Amino acid sequence: MSVDADTVRRIAHLARIAVAEEEVEHLRGELNAILAFVEQLSQANVEGVEPMTSVIPMEMKKRPDKVTDGGIRDDVLKNAPETEEGFFLVPKVVE
Repeated sequence: MSVDADTVRRIAHLARIAVAEEEVEHLRGELNAILAFVEQLSQANVEGVEPMTSVIPMEMKKRPDKVTDGGIRDDVLKNAPETEEGFFLVPKVVE
């Protein structure tokens, strides 16, 4: 995959980055180098390699997947300017 000057301008526009016209060629080269490296990585054989969370072998801390209110509803509601029946009360914005 190769990036042309128009694509560099489009990426800069989407990223909201101001790129001077004289920088476009330099950025095009850098983006092409990055894409070439990613293409190189896709050639690595990762068959049978387990995903890692760290370079040090360790178990991930897990908690039960259950819905709770966090046990601090009253503390959270203290931040609200207005509450009603245990919920935040917000002004109606749609008629």
